[in-house]
Amino acid sequence: MRPLVFVHGFMGGSDQWKLQAPLADTRELICVDLPGFGRNAHLAPVSTIRDFAEWVLQELSSQGVETFDLLGHSMGGMIAQEMAHLAHDRIERLILYGTGAEGVLPGRFEPIETSMARAQADGAAATGKRIAATWFLDLDAAPEYAGCAEIAALSTLPAILAGLAAMRDWSGEQYLSEIRAKTLVLWGDKDRTYAWPQIETLWKKIPDAHLAVIPESAHAVHLERAALFNQIVTMFLEKTGTRPGSGSGR
Repeated sequence: MRPLVFVHGFMGGSDQWKLQAPLADTRELICVDLPGFGRNAHLAPVSTIRDFAEWVLQELSSQGVETFDLLGHSMGGMIAQEMAHLAHDRIERLILYGTGAEGVLPGRFEPIETSMARAQADGAAATGKRIAATWFLDLDAAPEYAGCAEIAALSTLPAILAGLAAMRDWSGEQYLSEIRAKTLVLWGDKDRTYAWPQIETLWKKIPDAHLAVIPESAHAVHLERAALFNQIVTMFLEKTGTRPGSGSGR
């Protein structure tokens, strides 16, 4: 069975997927840490979504992984869209989770420029803790907040600024109609970062897209509603079907 690759979002890391461990019962899970974040906080950050996408593709190739299913969260969902544009033949199923096709993030809890200014004023650790709280319906009172804040606080200030700039300067909407993989768009209905119009655009413009909206959850559905999240992901990945224009079963 194809491995499932997880690409975390802004100020995330591979350790945030601990509640997805049950998915490993049926397939290999590959959780990357992007340069400047998580376990790769020591690496020099990159400054564009395309550079992130190329880095992940090269990392997978170095591990001998050529064909895979792909799940991208938040900024990682932008990276996943770029990966689908650059290497569509390598991706079988695509999950775009809590993300959008416009990096300027209209409707975000605060403008990207504000986040950049506050990060420079407050420092990396304080910024990680502050922004991590916005990912949860119950903010910093959420049970999984502390773990996410700890991962976010690993991010370096250059990585924070580079990640924000990468998102701000990116748009993938022009490529949505070219995505060939069967796609699941997954969203928490109280998400403070990606508003419904972003989600609707993905759902309507990707040719073979399906939609799952999780009620009473915010930007970290995989932690707030882990069992339901895992069930939906499993159902989507294991459902058989045929890619449009392909004669092989999936």
